[in-house]
Amino acid sequence: MENKIQILYQIIDNIENVIVGKRHSIELMIISLICGGHVLIEDVPGVGKTTMVSSLAKSLSLDFKRVQFTPDILPSDITGLTIYDAKTGLFQYHPGAVMTNILLADEINRTTPKTQSSLLEVMEEKQVSVDGNTHKLPNPFMVLATQNPIEYIGTFPLPEAQLDRFFMKIRIGYPDYQEEIKILERFHSDDPLHKLQSVADAEVIISLQQQVRKVYVDQSINRYIVDIIRATRNHHDIELGVSPRGSLALLHASQAWALYQGRDYVIPDDVKRMAAPVLGHRLIAKPEVSLKYGDEMDVLEAILSAVDVPIAD
Repeated sequence: MENKIQILYQIIDNIENVIVGKRHSIELMIISLICGGHVLIEDVPGVGKTTMVSSLAKSLSLDFKRVQFTPDILPSDITGLTIYDAKTGLFQYHPGAVMTNILLADEINRTTPKTQSSLLEVMEEKQVSVDGNTHKLPNPFMVLATQNPIEYIGTFPLPEAQLDRFFMKIRIGYPDYQEEIKILERFHSDDPLHKLQSVADAEVIISLQQQVRKVYVDQSINRYIVDIIRATRNHHDIELGVSPRGSLALLHASQAWALYQGRDYVIPDDVKRMAAPVLGHRLIAKPEVSLKYGDEMDVLEAILSAVDVPIAD
């Protein structure tokens, strides 16, 4: 197991050769990868969303595709389509953008709901059905979607049911003073992304995904997760609580974080650490909550503080 943990650190350290000062955001992206989940990166323009995803792709010997989402992108551009070949007299499947290991869906909220739905269906099923034929996606498969939270004109916000398909939602944020100076120094004469080398391949990632599921979870931890989830459904300031898909995501994220910390068992701190990125985007707070708390994340913090933490024997 120690070798597997070292590989995780190598991937993160490699990405940090390009991305300055955002280690926790990189860690969350890697946790999602080894859980087989997808990530929504929401932040203002220019903070490195696309660069971070590109750095992940170059750190892994995997196929990578990027789609710039615009209103004219069609579902067939994502899933592929069947075209008649006059020479053979047969219909042939022409793969879409999803036939890859890592797909960057850049500015996903700029495309139409129909195209968004085609991508999110693929994310859930990890296969494509075109004209009655099913095509399996490569393994591993991960979607990293970006969106800008401050632009609304010409955008199509993801509905809550579709947001639930994302394993995590993360933010990068602005760099601090020293980090921004380091960015200027690092990118002064060249882009370090061009020199980035891969440090892992598909076989390693699949092995890590299998190892995550072997991390021991005590019944007390299961109850703790369910207590948190049910508290979101029953809280008077929450209009829509977390679904069972969310509770499973929290379980697997806690297992992955435990593995990353060098343990083969989950502790309550793992659950609390993963709760915000895994659950935050799955909650809908009532409109008046902003007067009392601020937003859904503040309500979630209040819930985590109120739920009893299991005590080890």
